[in-house]
Amino acid sequence: QVQLVESGGGLVQPGGSLRLSCAASGSIFFINDMGWYRQAPGKQRELVAAITRGDSTKYADFVKGRFTISRDNAKNTVYLQMNSLKPEDTAVYYCNADIRTGWYRPENNYWGQGTQVTVSS
Repeated sequence: QVQLVESGGGLVQPGGSLRLSCAASGSIFFINDMGWYRQAPGKQRELVAAITRGDSTKYADFVKGRFTISRDNAKNTVYLQMNSLKPEDTAVYYCNADIRTGWYRPENNYWGQGTQVTVSS
């Protein structure tokens, strides 16, 4: 069994910062790509940022220059540093990871339960 647990969400004023964390636990053999998605009310879930095991990153245009994704492979954890937050960044943020639970097992995709980020004055 594999679990992804996010933390770090909350209420912040426009222009403020938050740091999200997502820790993977359970029967983990290898974690490949990790990423953050978000879903605002009435909208589809969308990619925010992703990072490979080798630390190659990609970002959605709407967060470039404001958000930074990073990971600690020893801790099976991915982070999202969010700066210069805007009201339109308000959403539930979900962690996502491609994980193998054994060398002979296929890679499966896992989601966290989500953490709410609200940007409001």
